[in-house]
Amino acid sequence: MKAEYCELRDNAGEIRLLPESIDDLWHLQHLVAPGDLVFATTFRSVESATDKIRPEKVEKRPVRLGVRAEKVEFSEHGVRLRITGIIEYGVDTGAYHTINVETGYEISVIRQWRPMDFERISRAVKASVFGVIHILTIEEGEAELFRLRQYGPESAITITAGSGKGGETDTRTGFFDAVLKTIAEISGPLIIAGPGFIKDDFVKYAKNKNSPPAERAIVVETRRIGRGAVQDVIGAGTLDKLIGDIQLSREVKLMDEVLLRISRNGAVAYGKKEVEIAIEYGAVDEVLLADTLLRDRTIVPLIENAERMQATIVVLSTEFEPGERLNALGGIAALLRYKLAS
Repeated sequence: MKAEYCELRDNAGEIRLLPESIDDLWHLQHLVAPGDLVFATTFRSVESATDKIRPEKVEKRPVRLGVRAEKVEFSEHGVRLRITGIIEYGVDTGAYHTINVETGYEISVIRQWRPMDFERISRAVKASVFGVIHILTIEEGEAELFRLRQYGPESAITITAGSGKGGETDTRTGFFDAVLKTIAEISGPLIIAGPGFIKDDFVKYAKNKNSPPAERAIVVETRRIGRGAVQDVIGAGTLDKLIGDIQLSREVKLMDEVLLRISRNGAVAYGKKEVEIAIEYGAVDEVLLADTLLRDRTIVPLIENAERMQATIVVLSTEFEPGERLNALGGIAALLRYKLAS
């Protein structure tokens, strides 16, 4: 994400945002809210007379519009963010228009910005400095490559191989070659994970083949493969060795702490009512909020009160396991400075 801060007064004003990846589009979904004014160069149908005989022709031309957002929708698979609302500045004022935001498409957002918004922008800008992290999970005859998005792990490709008798060596060599071809174009950080010795054998084979991704890869022992291995890698803190500001690692650790305190009847609150009471007592240290609640109008005042007492707000993606676990607790939880009386 690239961000340019224009003139802001009391945290209100314009910020220009340029998403550079699908992760950035996911961030934008939570930075643009109904009621915000969004400016962008977009296409709009404009009538133009061709001659006196033929009817007027309708063409789509690039125009600069200011749209008052009413609906913000993100599609992971469509790789675009749709911002729909009424045009307030530009042609056809008063009409509805949808701005389709894709990577490399700049928008300007004018709104009252919250501390959690600035934190999210900062995190997105920092993340863009690094290449996408890939995690290769591997065991005998099966491998799966994941791209680690900020909203969760995205499976890129799965490779399987047979293991017929008498052909074990050829089968394993062919399997390794197929996996090696898959990781050949990875330029960013790579983690190779899995149970047993198969991952170590693959890394040794890949290095003998002079594979640059394998040379710089971090090898991690896990109990599982697939998404389970990704969870193990994140939970073990391996990502912190690559980038200290990886949100997913933080989410796993925070949810583990929430569940640990719940099991021990410790300083924790979960569910809207309990968290609200904890905020009223000034006991909240960190608030964990599922991204699905960001549009809940009853949640906004609660979060603002928590911010006023200097509590940290952490938004968890519900497309990843920690966010799913938080949803099961009502979508909101808080780590407390001290335990409240029952």
